[in-house]
Amino acid sequence: MARIFTQELEANTVRVVGTRGYMPPEYIMGGNFSTKSDVYSYGVLMLEIISERKNNSFYNEDRVLNLVGHAWELWKEDRGVEIMDPTLVETYISHQLLRCLQVGLLCVEENAAIRPTMSEC
Repeated sequence: MARIFTQELEANTVRVVGTRGYMPPEYIMGGNFSTKSDVYSYGVLMLEIISERKNNSFYNEDRVLNLVGHAWELWKEDRGVEIMDPTLVETYISHQLLRCLQVGLLCVEENAAIRPTMSEC
């Protein structure tokens, strides 16, 4: 999305378009986007790859969460390994997968200012 506005670091639009699940909160709520919007989408993709799940809503206990919310909850409870695709856990070193999870979570940080740039990912 950021390529559309190549000369601008940030922009605002009243017409919100994009693929549901990959759009950052600031874009959905206020039409604000920047290069950090692409970082958010990248983070969602990373979480989908390591978990083998889509960022659609699913039930977790008694409430509805998407993959991003579920990953954050597990990370805060020091249970991040539970989000991993079991076939990846069997074939890769767990600390590498946890590092991928950490980078993915940094990219989907709700506050865009805290998200890394793509070169920092």
